[in-house]
Amino acid sequence: MRLPRQFLLPAFLLLGTAPALAAPAQYALDPVHTRVQFAIDHAGFSKAIGTVSGSTGTIVFDPDDWRAARVDVSIPMTRVDLGDAKWNEATLARNLLDAERHPIATFVSTRVEPVDAQRATVYGDLTLRGETREVALQVVLNGLKRYPLPPFRRTVGFSATATLSRAEFGIDAWKSVIGDSVELRLEVEASRSRGAADADDDADAGDDAPDAEVPASDAPADETPAAPPTEPTP
Repeated sequence: MRLPRQFLLPAFLLLGTAPALAAPAQYALDPVHTRVQFAIDHAGFSKAIGTVSGSTGTIVFDPDDWRAARVDVSIPMTRVDLGDAKWNEATLARNLLDAERHPIATFVSTRVEPVDAQRATVYGDLTLRGETREVALQVVLNGLKRYPLPPFRRTVGFSATATLSRAEFGIDAWKSVIGDSVELRLEVEASRSRGAADADDDADAGDDAPDAEVPASDAPADETPAAPPTEPTP
């Protein structure tokens, strides 16, 4: 059925004023506040616990649409730390992680299945030691808000867990001493880039935001600008 011409213009006007759907925001992984922790059986006596720091990558996330989330992360295997230099060296050797030939592990998400507003299962391809296998991460959203210190960027935080078999990645040496099941725990923080996020960050500032430091060039002429703090950001 053809609509009368007098109805077409109002219809186009209504379409033009309809609000656009918000696109998921992109966040850059914070390598300082992101850790991969792993635990593996040590000869049946205890769990050997290690960490990997320095991960980089991006997270695309909209809290109202978990299914649109995307994760692309690189993990530097040379940053594995079990708390002992000789243990670290043995772990990075060719018969285990083979970090000299495979210094980077990657995780790229393939699909996301929401559980509720705060939780989801994130499936993706983990490439470790040259082998790629699907891994399912059980992810919890911890928070999405402005970071309380300069530059006050909008920050998202997650916790995640997973279990994998080291043998599936070709890491099968020392079976009598090292278990096969590896328990993973991830603590992740990621911040929005400047630019498109500026307006959102400013809108989120509110009255409870700490006062930003006055740049030296803006200080009154009769006052000596204070030296910037040297302590690292927590």
